[in-house]
Amino acid sequence: QVQLVESGGGLVQAGDSLTLSCTASAREFDRFTMGWFRQAPGQEREFVAAISWSGGMPNYADSVRGRFTISRDDAKNTVYLQMNNLKSEDTAVYYCAADFLGSAVITTGYDYWGQGTQVTVSS
Repeated sequence: QVQLVESGGGLVQAGDSLTLSCTASAREFDRFTMGWFRQAPGQEREFVAAISWSGGMPNYADSVRGRFTISRDDAKNTVYLQMNNLKSEDTAVYYCAADFLGSAVITTGYDYWGQGTQVTVSS
């Protein structure tokens, strides 16, 4: 049983930057692939980024590649999402997710989810 807690969301203007954090209670955090997803009201949840437990290259959705950076600090049981040059279409609730021994390439089948943190981009 893993608990995930996101933080760092807020209201920003287009072009601004924001960094989200997700801290996990997992006792084997370094064996979880970690992902970020987002969902706007009335829309389907979509994949944003993932970073593997095994040290492979991160995976990004086309819509955020080049603007967002996912990273992890296993000593702190934390995954981050650095978001640069934010756009109004980035507005959504952002969710942290964990996939035990998962692959960053496979964007479905995550086992655990956080409560979400709201990111609102005005323009």
